[in-house]
Amino acid sequence: MPRPTSNDYASFYHNYIMQVSEDDLQTAFQNQSAVLESFLQNLPEAKADYAYAEGKWTVKQLLQHIIDAERIFTHRALWFARQSPAPLSGFDENEYAVVADVSKRTIQSLCDELKAVRKSSEHLFKSFSAKELVTSGIANNNSITVNALGFVTLGHFLHHKKIMEERYL
Repeated sequence: MPRPTSNDYASFYHNYIMQVSEDDLQTAFQNQSAVLESFLQNLPEAKADYAYAEGKWTVKQLLQHIIDAERIFTHRALWFARQSPAPLSGFDENEYAVVADVSKRTIQSLCDELKAVRKSSEHLFKSFSAKELVTSGIANNNSITVNALGFVTLGHFLHHKKIMEERYL
C-alpha cells in the first residue's frame, strides 16, 4: 500500500508520516523491525528515571507512552477496517502519563512489551486487505485511513526515538 496522501489524515499527523522514509507500509514495518530492536537493546537501565528537564517524561514514561499510543493507533485501525460506524475519541497523552505507574517497571520490561506490541501491530497491518487499508474513520474529530494509521504508528516511534537519542541518551 503506498504512502498516504494529505487527504488521508489530519495535518497534525504529517510530521509522523514524514518520519517514515519508505513508500510502502509493509516494507516500512519490516525495515523498522531491526531499527526498533537495536534501539531498545541499547537503552541503559541507569537512564530509566532520567528526564532531560523539569516536567519532562522519564525514559520509562516515554517508553510507556510509545506503547500506549501504538495500542491506540492500532485499535483505531482495526475499528475502521472492520467498518464500525461510531467515531472514536481522542486521548490526552499527558493524562495517560500521570496515571501510568511505571515506578516498578524496568526498562527491560517496557522494551519487551513494546516489542510484543509492535509484532502484533505488524501482523495486524499485514492482515488488512487493500480495501481495508483505504477505509477511513473518525478519531479525535478527524478523518484518517487505516493505511495512514500504519504510517503514524511507525513515524510516532521514530519521532520519539530521535528525541530520546538527542535529549536522553
